[in-house]
Amino acid sequence: MSLAEQNDGPRFGKVTPVGGSVLLAVLAALCILSVQLMSLSPLVKSGLLAAAGALGAMSIGWIAYEATKRLRLRRKTAMLIELVEEEPALCFVCDLDGQLLHANYAARERFETPAGHSLADVLRDVFASSEGIVYRLMHKLMANGSATEEITSHSEGFRIHARSVPPQLVLWRLEADAISASKGNTAEKAVLTLGRTGAVLFMNQTARDLVGQRAKRLEDVLEDLPLRPGGVHQLAAQEEVKRVLVQSAETGAGRMELTLSLIEEDQQKVATGSFDSLPVPLVKVLPDGKVLRANPEARRMLDLGTGEPGNLSEYMEGLGRALTDWLQEAAAGKGLHRSEFLRLTRADREVFVQVTLNRVVEDGEPVLVAVLNDATELKTLEAQFVQSQKMQAIGQLAGGVAHDFNNLLTAISGHCDLLLLRHDQGDPDYGDLVQINQNANRAAALVGQLLAFSRKQTMQPEVLDLRDTLSDLAHLLNRLVGEKVQLNLHHDPVLPPVRGDRRQLEQVMMNLVVNARDAMADGGEIAIETERRVLREPLKRDRAVVPPGTYVSVRVNDEGSGIPQDKLQKVFEPFFTTKRTGEGTGLGLSTVYGIVKQTGGYIFVDSVVGKGTCFTLLFPAHEVSEEAAPKVQKEESKKLPQKGSGVVLLVEDEAPVRAFAARALRLRGYTVIEAETAEDALDLLEDDDLAVDVFVTDVVMPGMDGPTWVRKALVDRPDTRVVFVSGYAEDAFGEGSQEVPNSVFLPKPFSLSELTETVHQQFN
Repeated sequence: MSLAEQNDGPRFGKVTPVGGSVLLAVLAALCILSVQLMSLSPLVKSGLLAAAGALGAMSIGWIAYEATKRLRLRRKTAMLIELVEEEPALCFVCDLDGQLLHANYAARERFETPAGHSLADVLRDVFASSEGIVYRLMHKLMANGSATEEITSHSEGFRIHARSVPPQLVLWRLEADAISASKGNTAEKAVLTLGRTGAVLFMNQTARDLVGQRAKRLEDVLEDLPLRPGGVHQLAAQEEVKRVLVQSAETGAGRMELTLSLIEEDQQKVATGSFDSLPVPLVKVLPDGKVLRANPEARRMLDLGTGEPGNLSEYMEGLGRALTDWLQEAAAGKGLHRSEFLRLTRADREVFVQVTLNRVVEDGEPVLVAVLNDATELKTLEAQFVQSQKMQAIGQLAGGVAHDFNNLLTAISGHCDLLLLRHDQGDPDYGDLVQINQNANRAAALVGQLLAFSRKQTMQPEVLDLRDTLSDLAHLLNRLVGEKVQLNLHHDPVLPPVRGDRRQLEQVMMNLVVNARDAMADGGEIAIETERRVLREPLKRDRAVVPPGTYVSVRVNDEGSGIPQDKLQKVFEPFFTTKRTGEGTGLGLSTVYGIVKQTGGYIFVDSVVGKGTCFTLLFPAHEVSEEAAPKVQKEESKKLPQKGSGVVLLVEDEAPVRAFAARALRLRGYTVIEAETAEDALDLLEDDDLAVDVFVTDVVMPGMDGPTWVRKALVDRPDTRVVFVSGYAEDAFGEGSQEVPNSVFLPKPFSLSELTETVHQQFN
C-alpha cells in the first residue's frame, strides 16, 4: 500500500478546506436570510430571494469545480504511481511542500518510508544536508519545470532528477551514478556526521562495523573527549584498546563530518606515511617551538628548502605575544580548537596562514601538529573591508570637522577682513592682521585636504589639456624641488583632453613631486611623462579593474630610496607616513588618492628599494568633437562697484558668521535682514509688504535645512535669487535632489570680497 493510500489520498494543498468553507458560508447565509425574510416587504423578499438563488448557484458551481479538480488530481496521482512502481530507479511522488505521497518498490527496499514524513527526512540517511538539497532543487524546479544535480555523499553518489507534474505533484528519481559505482570497489572509510549538539546524525556501514553499534552521540564513539580534530582518540566500548586518527570537515548548517582511520600496531610507520602524503601543510613541533618535522607541502609554504628546520618563531610572526606561550598552552590542552592567523616571514611575498594546533602524545610527551592553511586571500579581503570602513569613518569625521572648522574659519577670516578695511599698510597692526588672514587660509587648505581624501571636496570640473596645466605649473614645481633635483617634463604630442578640477589636479602633482623630492636627499632627477594610452582589454591590478578605453597616463618617476614592499600597500592610507615625526602629516598621498578617485581616475605605484618609485595616474580621456566643443571666451574682469542696493535676507545659525556676513553686506550698501533659523525666515516672509531680492542661507541648520525652506519661500516669491553657503561640500544637497532655480553655491570659509561679489552677481 502506498503512502497516499495510507493517508486516505494525497494532500492537495487547501482545496478541500476552501470548498467546505464556501459551502458552510453559503448555508449560514441562507439560514440567516430565511429568518430575515419573515419581517420584510414582498418586494424586498423577492429581491433577496433572487440574490440568494444566484449565490447558491455560484456556490454549487464552485464546489462542483473543486470536486472535479480533486478527482482529476487523484486519477493523475494513481496513474503516476502505477507508472513508477516497477521502475529500477528510486522514485518518489511528492506534493509541492515536499511531503512524501508514494515511494516505489526500489525506494521502499532502500529506505524507510514511514507515513507522514517528508522527502528530506527519508534522504537524511544518505545526505547530511538533505533539507538544503531538496530546497535547492525545488527552487530550480519552480523556475524551469525540472532540475537535475549529481551529488556525492560519503561513499555513495546519486544523480537526482526532479520533474514537475502539473498541477501539484513532483516526481523525484534517484539513480546511482558512476562515482558511486566506482567507489563500491574500493575500501570505504569510516565516516559519521555530527549535529550541532554532538548527536550522531549518520554513520556509514564501515563506521558501524568499526564502532560495533549505531551510536546516538559522540561519547558512544570516542572514549577520551573533548574532540581533537586531527588528533588520535580511543574508541569507546571496545574489548581491546583501539585508537583512531580523527579528521574533521565542516559540511554547513552546523554539521561536522568525521573520518575515522584505525591506527595499526605499526603506528610510527603509518603516521609517518600519512604525515608526508597528506595534501595539507603539516608541521610537527615541540612546545618550545622546535620544528621536528614538516611535510613537503609545509616546506614549500614556509620556504624551508631541504635543510634542517629551526624554530617555528623563525618562520611566523604577528600573534601579538610570544609564540612559545601559545604553543605551551596548546600542549597543556588549552585553546586547541581556536585558529590563529599569522604572517610568514618570507622575503619574496606576503603570505598569511591560518594555524590550527592539535595535541598528540608520543613516548609519553606532548607533541603539537600544526595544520596550516593559506589565508592570504582572506586577509586581503579583510584588509580591503577594514580599509573601506576606515575611509568611511574618516570621511564622516572629515565632513563634521570641516563643517565646524569652516564656520570658525569664516568668522576668523571674515572679521580679519573687516579689520583690514580700517588699517592701511602703514599701520603697525596691518602685518599682524595679514598673518592672521594667511594662517586662516592655511587652516582652510588643511580642511580641504581632509575633504579630498574622503572624496567630499566640491569640484569645479573643466576640460583640461594636461600639457598646458603642467607647463603652467612647471615654474612652481621647480621652486619646490630646489637646486639639487632636476625636474624634466616629457609630453605625448597627441594627448587627448581630460575633465577635472584644475586646482585639485595641480595639488596632486605638487604632492607627488614633493614626495619624490623628499625621497632623494642627495638629489637626482624627477621625470614627469604624459602619454595617450588605449586599453583593449580590462586592466586588472592592485585589486582594481580599469575598463577598456582611452586614457591619459601621467607617470612621476624619481631616483629616490624607494618604498619597501610591506609598506607599499599602505602609502595611500590616511596619516600613514614613513617620514619622521614633524616632517609629514600622512595626508599627502591620501589627498592624491581621493582627488584621483573623485575625478574618475586610477593611481598605481611601483617601487624598488634603492632605485626609485614610479606613480602612474590614469585619467579617462574626454573625447569631444570639434563641432560640439564650446568656444572658451575669456571674460573680462569687471570691477565691482563700491556700493550696492537691494534687500538681502541672511539666514545663518552660527552667530559669529551671521554677524560678519551682515556687516560685510551692509558695508557694501545692502539692506540686511537677519534670521537665525529657517522657521524665523519663513515667519518674516509672511509679511507681503516685505520686499527681498536675494536669500543668503546656510545649507545645514537645526530644524529645517536651507534648500527646504527656500523651496517653500519660492512658491510665493519665484523671482528671488539665492546664495547657498555651507561648511560641507556641495553634495550636502543630496544626490538626485531637485535643483533650486536662480541659485549659486558659496563654500565656507569665504572672504568678505567673495561674499559681496557673489551677492552682487546675483543682483545683476
